[in-house]
Amino acid sequence: MSRYIVFDVETPNRWNNRMSAIGISVIENGAIVREFYSLVQPEQPFDDFNTMLTGISAESVADAPTFAQLWPEIEPMMSTGVLVAHNASFDIGVLRKCLAAYDIPWRPTVRGLCTVVMGRRLLPGIGHKLNELCTYYGIELNHHRADSDSHACAEILLRYLAAGAEPEKFIRSYRMLPD
Repeated sequence: MSRYIVFDVETPNRWNNRMSAIGISVIENGAIVREFYSLVQPEQPFDDFNTMLTGISAESVADAPTFAQLWPEIEPMMSTGVLVAHNASFDIGVLRKCLAAYDIPWRPTVRGLCTVVMGRRLLPGIGHKLNELCTYYGIELNHHRADSDSHACAEILLRYLAAGAEPEKFIRSYRMLPD
């Protein structure tokens, strides 16, 4: 079985080019084996909407590491498996933009899996928003909190795998080079 690095980011504003929080849940051999969470100093202003949605403000992240300071800690996790997110193009896109903003070289492409795309194929006829799937599966969720969202996404992926889903059919390559 593959190693999956399930992650979720929160952003400080409408530009979605920096993160204000990241949650990571690592799946190995059908179980969550590690979890990580950190606030992130985005070095950008916060929109009121994002603060209301996530509960994260400029004051919340005043002493948090920047993405560049946090990357050496999370890169070993992010480099060891298939990246997974609920709406992967968004989360992987924010990651790509953060790497570019801080001029951090990583890799030109990553293998990624989107649980929204996977779910729409496996469970047609139901809603596929994270909170809707959590209700469907009875998974606890504190929505728009990166640690809770990444954990919930990991639990959803585990449900798909337990039901016999073949993740290889859903893995695609995401471009990581800056625009």
